[in-house]
Amino acid sequence: MLMDEGELMKKAGTLTEALGEVVSPYFSHTSRMTRSKFSRSEEKMKNQPQETLSEGDRVQLSRLKPKIKSDPDDTAVKNVVKRKHVPIQYETEVKVKKEPREHSEETPWEPLNWKEQLLNMHEMRKNKDAPVDVMGCNKLQDDDADPKVRRYQVLISLMLSSQTKDQVTSAAMMKLRTHGLSVPSILQTSDKKLGDLIYPVGFWKKKIIFIKNTTKILEQKYDSDIPPTLRELVQLPGVGPKMAHIVMDVAWGELTGIGVDTHVHRICNRLKWVQKPTKQPEDTRKAVEKWLPRDKWREINVLMVGFGQQVCLPVGPRCHECLNRKICPHGKGVVKSPKNSPAKKSKPS
Repeated sequence: MLMDEGELMKKAGTLTEALGEVVSPYFSHTSRMTRSKFSRSEEKMKNQPQETLSEGDRVQLSRLKPKIKSDPDDTAVKNVVKRKHVPIQYETEVKVKKEPREHSEETPWEPLNWKEQLLNMHEMRKNKDAPVDVMGCNKLQDDDADPKVRRYQVLISLMLSSQTKDQVTSAAMMKLRTHGLSVPSILQTSDKKLGDLIYPVGFWKKKIIFIKNTTKILEQKYDSDIPPTLRELVQLPGVGPKMAHIVMDVAWGELTGIGVDTHVHRICNRLKWVQKPTKQPEDTRKAVEKWLPRDKWREINVLMVGFGQQVCLPVGPRCHECLNRKICPHGKGVVKSPKNSPAKKSKPS
């Protein structure tokens, strides 16, 4: 009779050393607790009579696979978890962190071709035959008069010139000088008489009030002279920044800024001498002074005013005659003169 499976397992434990079998390397990693179980089984089997295995028992024993519990602490028999292989990519180029650059002053903005444009304007104005050249505010004072009177006349001529053509301003100044253009003389002149003398300058009624009030301040505060600073000049009635800068230049010989009137304002915007379009002459002055060299400031007013009177007109500019027509953003591409429309024949009376 063949032995059952339990008896075969018991005999296998007692006969392991007797048969001289070598334990498989797989089982050599089992814990001591597992081996101790076999040791205790051996001690029990020593007291029992040994039986000789038959040939059939040996064959059956060889077919059995021992069932051994794995110890939870035994890492050798744990299942291996397969992980997804992730390929390692190496950068071919080593990126070096750039050090921050040292702060440096940015190059100030300046318009394209401004030097050539300025030279061309000088070339077109070389004859100095524009109204501003003979009737400008720097030409209307009496240079032989007392210095205080002369400076006062410069101020009055500029107050009259606002929104007024040079020809009209010049005519009014000639009448005032004939009447007597000084602080005491104007204070003794009635408003009606003063209006007759300065008419028809622009806003002549308002200018009567400005001239009278300013003249009173000069007598009371400046000993019949004009203020020597820009800050004080702009505080006078009827005196704006453009007038004040020109007064400081012509009357005191001190350059404080560019005198920007409607002509200078218009031309600077047409030439793109301002980084962004400006709406007021004072905005234009600030924008141009940021980049234009200071040694060019004094020439700009008379140069551009005359250029605006003769070539760069407010309406219908003569771009076809302008040397800047190919480098002027406003007149670029205008190379031919406009066709003159035939004159209309008058009907016979």
